[in-house]
Amino acid sequence: MWKNRNVWIILTGEFVAGLGLWLGIIGNLEFMQDRVPSDFVKAIILAIGLLAGVAIGPLAGRLTDQGSKKKIMLISSIVRALSVIFMFVAIETNSVVWMVVFLIILQGSAAFYFPALQAAIPLIVKERELLALNGVHMNVSTLSRVIGTAIAGVLLTLISLRNVYALSLVAYLLLAVATLFLQLDETKKPSAKKLDAKASSGFKDVFPIIKSIPVIFMTLVMTLIPLLFIGGFNLLVINISELQDSTAIKGWIYTAEGLAFMTGAFMIKRIGEKFSAFSILFSFSFLIGVAQLMLYFADIPFMSIAAFVLFGFSVGCFFPTAVTIFQTRMPKEYHGRFFSFRNMLDRIVFQVVLLVTGFFLDLIGLQLMVVLFGISSIAMTAAFLVYTRKHKLHIEEDSTEKMSS
Repeated sequence: MWKNRNVWIILTGEFVAGLGLWLGIIGNLEFMQDRVPSDFVKAIILAIGLLAGVAIGPLAGRLTDQGSKKKIMLISSIVRALSVIFMFVAIETNSVVWMVVFLIILQGSAAFYFPALQAAIPLIVKERELLALNGVHMNVSTLSRVIGTAIAGVLLTLISLRNVYALSLVAYLLLAVATLFLQLDETKKPSAKKLDAKASSGFKDVFPIIKSIPVIFMTLVMTLIPLLFIGGFNLLVINISELQDSTAIKGWIYTAEGLAFMTGAFMIKRIGEKFSAFSILFSFSFLIGVAQLMLYFADIPFMSIAAFVLFGFSVGCFFPTAVTIFQTRMPKEYHGRFFSFRNMLDRIVFQVVLLVTGFFLDLIGLQLMVVLFGISSIAMTAAFLVYTRKHKLHIEEDSTEKMSS
């Protein structure tokens, strides 16, 4: 795998783009912190961008299956870079409205890029290398987040917010350049006429396949549980910082969670050799709920960091396993629409969780909210486990049968 030129291009592009993304995210939080006092209003602003990504999802899925994945990744990278121009306008005019425009275009381009990327990864490595590559890819993404947030925190004390976004723009342009050198073999697919007929139907052909393959359906449902934590991640960090009256804790939390995620994603290949996908998904889903409950003690620095470490390690093991199941079990001619649908589902849940998190933080506070979320996560995990055993939907058995066929 490491001799594969395309692998290095994908990973390098992900790292550079991740730096740009997190420079922008920290910039967004900084921009809103002085202008938007309410957590709920902050959540609404962030949710508007996610809604744009949801709206464009069906089109993104069809085009990914019909056209060149490389071209889609390239064009969406260029559009993402151009979106930063509107953030420059927002800074100059001190207007949150222009920031909303920036978020809409940014999330719209991401709605095209990420399904195309997930559909492209199985084209550049062998199936037995997918779990390892997905783990490494997520590690690179997390490393860029750790470094990006750390750099952004330092840069905001040294340079203007405008220059932080300028560096983000440069990173997106470098991603577009890296994508130019990507070489994908997209010849092994159905004829153009057949593919167009299938792709033109949108999501309606994907749903029966999801229902007919238990491993895909259950994994898709299980991925909703980590989103209950991830959706309000940034708002949680801001509130923990305020609760402890410490700005430094934000950096420690981001760093600790990121390093824990990388450790989990690095170890998942070995864990996957000893335990089934079924065990991995349900065990770490349960631990995510435990991490949420631990945040009841968020006023204690050690406990808040420990909770994010547990969460980071858990999702570092959970997500590479889930993505590998999707890539190997879903027929390749449906990858674009499936990953677009999954992207839409994630965005909708993320948006709902973001709004609910902002609402509960204003209404009942951080500590009661995380107890409510933690109990909900553990209860959902238990309910899904009972359901799968009752209906004999054993993920590892379904996966093994299909891998051997």
